Amino acid sequence: MKTRPLLAAAAVLTVVTAVATAGCYGPLRLTPSDHASVLADQRLQAEHPATPGPYEVRRLYYGSGTDRRRPEFRDSVSIVTETVDASKLVSLGATAKERNGYWGFTPKEFPINGRVWYPEGEGQDDRPFPLVLIVHGNHNMKDFSDPGYGYLGELLASRGYVFASVDMNFINGSIRNENDGRGWFLLKHIDAFKGFAADDSTPFFGRLDFDRIALIGHSRGGEAVGHAAAFNRLSRYPDDASLEFDFNHGIRGIIAIAPVDGQYLPTGRLVPVENVNYMVFHGSHDGDVTSFHGLRLFNRLEFTDGADYFKTAIYMYRANHGQWNTVWGNKDNGPRSARRLDLRGLIDGEAQREFARIHISAFLETTLRDNPDYMPMFLDHRAIGGWLPETMYITQFESSSFRPLATFEEDIDVTTGTAHGVKLRGDSLGVWREDLLDLRSQNRPTTSSSQQNNALWLGWNNRAAGDGDALGTPASYAISLPDALGAEWGLSATSRLDLQLAAVEGRPGPRRPGDEDQGQGDDAARAGRERDDGAREEGEEDEEPVDLSVVVTDADGESASVRLSDYGPIRRPLETVVRRRNDAESFDNQWELVLQSFSIPLDDLVEANPAFDPARPREIRLLFERTAAGTVVVDDIGFSDRWPGS
Repeated sequence: MKTRPLLAAAAVLTVVTAVATAGCYGPLRLTPSDHASVLADQRLQAEHPATPGPYEVRRLYYGSGTDRRRPEFRDSVSIVTETVDASKLVSLGATAKERNGYWGFTPKEFPINGRVWYPEGEGQDDRPFPLVLIVHGNHNMKDFSDPGYGYLGELLASRGYVFASVDMNFINGSIRNENDGRGWFLLKHIDAFKGFAADDSTPFFGRLDFDRIALIGHSRGGEAVGHAAAFNRLSRYPDDASLEFDFNHGIRGIIAIAPVDGQYLPTGRLVPVENVNYMVFHGSHDGDVTSFHGLRLFNRLEFTDGADYFKTAIYMYRANHGQWNTVWGNKDNGPRSARRLDLRGLIDGEAQREFARIHISAFLETTLRDNPDYMPMFLDHRAIGGWLPETMYITQFESSSFRPLATFEEDIDVTTGTAHGVKLRGDSLGVWREDLLDLRSQNRPTTSSSQQNNALWLGWNNRAAGDGDALGTPASYAISLPDALGAEWGLSATSRLDLQLAAVEGRPGPRRPGDEDQGQGDDAARAGRERDDGAREEGEEDEEPVDLSVVVTDADGESASVRLSDYGPIRRPLETVVRRRNDAESFDNQWELVLQSFSIPLDDLVEANPAFDPARPREIRLLFERTAAGTVVVDDIGFSDRWPGS
């Protein structure tokens, strides 16, 4: 596939590759990759996080010692565990007799089974080892999923973590959406490890740090880790208060791999989560969970206790659902799925897992070991261009220090921001509206296909009607700040200006005379507004690459300007066709609208204009002077503090 420069590649949504294939395959449709330019540099000077560490790796099983179907949990257990009663969280319905007969136990006596990779020796500086648990999702219960994360176990144990892949195969296929049960079960496994650490006959005696715990979940397990974080602080089960909780484990971070969201809805609402670090990643060509549902937890996760946290979301182009697990492979949704899914565009499975190794290891170093060395890669993935597999990525980041100017959530007034006294103004725009961000597919059984997040649509055309080469005053969007905000928030050259943005297809028509105010009334602008959702009409030429300037003006009228594309790739949505036949695609869009985070150090503005005072900003403008016409979606504009190491 031909590689093009960054913005030129981003401007082309569809490439048709002729492939001589028998059967019902159509042409392969992929966005040309811009990795050659975007990933050209390796700015982060730190140890590669996927490099094996200094520890020799040991392995063991813990479990009931009586398991009928899993000989490793019957004949090879080093630590025998007690069963738990999960009957209030897991329902088998009409399948109960068959399933209980197959497994040899009921939900009243579910086993605590797991396979562990752990380091030989003492921890760093004689400290106990952090504990990391991973749980699989809803694969065929007879095609056991827990061995499929051994690649993570080997790496993380060598780097000084105790890593357990827990067995929940006997939950898979339950009639009830059992992700609350998976979350509760993870907490019961931590309980078990506390018992192991207190028993001098186990290799974990006195060697585990229960203030440094992380949970990882894949697919339904990815939803479950959020429930575990919520249940960890509750005293009773929301669906049946007779079930008491007494956990309060030291969970510092949760990681969701291609998760679902909203299958468990206590009191009819999405589970709220707060005060925990969060990382989620998802593949564009996921043939099972076909939308980036983990963005919803990213958006609703709140930091409220004043401690330092961060959350990050990464969208990996051409990754699928199953290749994160070596048992599941590339055929999402079961062995027959190869008849429906187009596997030709997938990234190599080992490359996909290398991405997981890099990000999971770096996240754990940051959150469980307070190591700031890897923080720059979460702010801007280009910092590790030399490490990343050769494909495209879209990343979002937010720290607990983020203070929003405008999130577009609080009301229906498009002229007011989130922070008190912030005013919003558009000039010469053909599109200016706030709206809900959609997912390309819904997550059953919930009916919502939204990201549960509002954003801002801005469209402009600087050309004059009737004179295609003449350009008027560039359109802009301005955020006016109250006089005292800089002092109140303690802004300085070490602060950052953050926002999320993506370009989409469609653009307003050229301006007519008198459109220099808002440009909202003319027919051409209305026609542009009707096409600002990412779609491209048949026969429409590729639109020009999008770029813009960010201009900040201080209280004395001094302005400083930077180019936004210097802080991340500005792309239109990436082409995503997962079915073998185009007419079998059941989605409204053949792309997912994922916004890219941009973080601009205010000292870059001082460098651009040494007279600019970063402690007293009065206006931030998105100035559309670098692209004559286009449409962008913007969200979460605000300031944050510089994270150590960033």
